Formats: sequence, structure tokens, C-alpha cells
Amino acid sequence: MNRKIRQSALSALSVAVVFMSPCAAVAAGAAITKVDVVDKPKHEDLLSPDFSGVVSKNLKLKNWLQIEAKIKVQMKPEPKSKTCDRLVVKWYVAVDNPDKAGTYLKLTKDIEYVNVPLSDDVYCSVYLSPASIKRLTGLDRSGRSAVKFIGFEVIVDGKVVADSTDRGADKWWTMPSDKTAESTVVPLLNKDETAFAHIWWDRYAEIKAKGNP
Repeated sequence: MNRKIRQSALSALSVAVVFMSPCAAVAAGAAITKVDVVDKPKHEDLLSPDFSGVVSKNLKLKNWLQIEAKIKVQMKPEPKSKTCDRLVVKWYVAVDNPDKAGTYLKLTKDIEYVNVPLSDDVYCSVYLSPASIKRLTGLDRSGRSAVKFIGFEVIVDGKVVADSTDRGADKWWTMPSDKTAESTVVPLLNKDETAFAHIWWDRYAEIKAKGNP
């Protein structure tokens, strides 16, 4: 190979490595990303937030359903930024099928997080709106009772590096069942798509903004 061509190729490779994200470096063997599930997923009903200083509309606050889990991300070698550029949490939630007793709807949601701090306890979450709870249960305050199974996977550079469920150790969402069907009848929402978007900033990982590459 011509010496100049070889030097150009090496220079291009060096630039590519420099600008590779810390998490993407896993594929190149330059770093290993480990994700520990600190707490299994839990769910609870939360009333819509009531902000002071806002004109009252004389309304009755309704319940959202919140599902959250706590994880910890580590990388070796640890980048100077002490953050993982991005990772995806894929949620799986089985809820009662309101149209056919004894069967379930499997809801899914991919949420991409950016600049995830390393070696810190980090929370990730997903939600059902009051309207979705009404659609599933016919009531305003019983979202928690509609949920049967919860699970999630943490994905880095297209690879599942951790997973957890709220009960047992099996990935129930991978098991075929004639009682469970995938559905979009009600959407799972990320935190930025809810009434809680502007609160609890320091608790949750940062969600990738829409439109950002």
C-alpha cells in the first residue's frame, strides 16, 4: 500500500475513534458497559400535579399510572465525561384487556436517554395517562389494578445489557401466549409527554429531545 494512502487511512480511523460515543465504543472493544438493575420496576397511581400560581379551573385531579425502575450504569475504561452518551430502555407492560375478560394487552415503549451519569443511581419511568386508565378500567383511579406484568430491557448500541421484571426472573414478554396480544389501543408515555415533564428533574435520566440526531 502506498505510504501516503496508508497514513491517510490511519488518520481517518483515528478521527473516527475520537468521535465515537463512549457507549458505541463497546462495539470496537474499547470499553465495556455494564448496567445493574438496582430496583425492580414498581408502579403506583399519581394525581396530576397541581401547580401554584396557575389560574384555577375548578377541576377534579385525576390519576396517572407511573412505572419506574432504578439502574446504575458503569463503563470500563470510564470516559472523561463520566457519562454514557445514550441508551434505550424498552418497556413491556401487560394490562387487562377491557374487551375480553381473562386476556391481556401487551404495551411497549422505547425511551432513549442521553448523557446518563455513570456510577449513580438513575431512575427511568413510563406512564399511562388518565384517559388511558379510563379506557382500560372504566374508572378514573384504578390504573394500578389494571397492570398484570411489567418488564424492561436496557439496550446499548443495539445489544440488551440488562433486563428485569416486577415478578420472577423470566422474560414473560418473549413467551408466546394465546391470552396476550400486542396492542396500541392505549399508548405508554415517557415523562416528557406527561403532566410531570417539568418536575423531579434530578431524579430521572435525561430523555433525548425530539428532533435531535
